[in-house]
Amino acid sequence: VHAMTVAYDRKPVLWDVDLDIPSGELVCIVGPNGAGKSTLLKACLGLVPCVSGDIRFWGGAIASQRGRVAYEPQRESVDWDFPVNALDVVMMGTYRKLGWCRPIGAKQRKAGREALDRVGLQDVMDRQISQLSGGQQQRVFLARALVQDPELYLMDEPFASVDASTEEAILEVLRDLRASGRTVVCVHHDLQTAQEAFDWVVMLNMRVVAAGPIQEAFTIDNLRRTYG
Repeated sequence: VHAMTVAYDRKPVLWDVDLDIPSGELVCIVGPNGAGKSTLLKACLGLVPCVSGDIRFWGGAIASQRGRVAYEPQRESVDWDFPVNALDVVMMGTYRKLGWCRPIGAKQRKAGREALDRVGLQDVMDRQISQLSGGQQQRVFLARALVQDPELYLMDEPFASVDASTEEAILEVLRDLRASGRTVVCVHHDLQTAQEAFDWVVMLNMRVVAAGPIQEAFTIDNLRRTYG
């Protein structure tokens, strides 16, 4: 990301952001409410427009690299009353490779069931998504990202509204992804978990305050500069 500026109604939300994310790491983005954390992910993916800046994935524009990237949105952005079950949601992750207007087949269903099993939800795959708990809903969207089998995962608050056991289950999946060479970038709010579970941190408050390995960038001084 180079010189990215994003504004809503002419009010800057992100200002002159420069950032290089390393591959094969668990990366968290932390900062106060309104710091632009979610906007950063959306702007990188082209979901919100940039006033200026250049974003590259492996040297190319997102349009040419979408098949290598999966995005998990915030729970609050989802219509949970939509009439689909958990397995239906997960299989949405197969659409890019399957193609539009082609029927879901046995191969896609098998992949969807395996992804739900991986996040511990094999027993609820036939439930309508609104009938699931907040933690289960989070894991359904993680499974949807897993079934895409991308190289890069961008996750917006994947630990929001989950209990301790669900958080640990999600972290275990993320560690497995790292072990297989994948890169995971999470917007995150729990500073203790950030320090304990992630390799790399981006500290953001409209601008990048600090970015680097946890042991180098996650300092009291940088926390003060980020949170005030």
